[in-house]
Amino acid sequence: QVQLVESGGGLVQPGGSLRLSCAASGSIFSMNALGWYRQAPGKQRDMVATITSGGRTDYAGSVKGRFTISTDNAKNTVYLQMNSLKPEDTAVYYCNAIQRRGGASYAYWGQGTQVTVSS
Repeated sequence: QVQLVESGGGLVQPGGSLRLSCAASGSIFSMNALGWYRQAPGKQRDMVATITSGGRTDYAGSVKGRFTISTDNAKNTVYLQMNSLKPEDTAVYYCNAIQRRGGASYAYWGQGTQVTVSS
């Protein structure tokens, strides 16, 4: 069982920056993919950014060029650097990890961290 704990959310003005962190209880090196998702009130949870064990990244079109996902294997932590934040980025951000073993795929989620972009 892998536990994920997000931190770094908060209130920021439009144009500002935040860095989210997601600390894993186990080694993220064993994960096939890590990612950040977000869910705004009344909307579905959407992918924001993902990174595979091979280092390939993928971003939602709305955040491309503004957000960067990265990992620190030594700290078992995945980050989301968010720059040039917009009010529409306001949401609860969730960390996700995918692990494939024994022919099955397992998904783990953190509890979420609130990001509010407002003046």
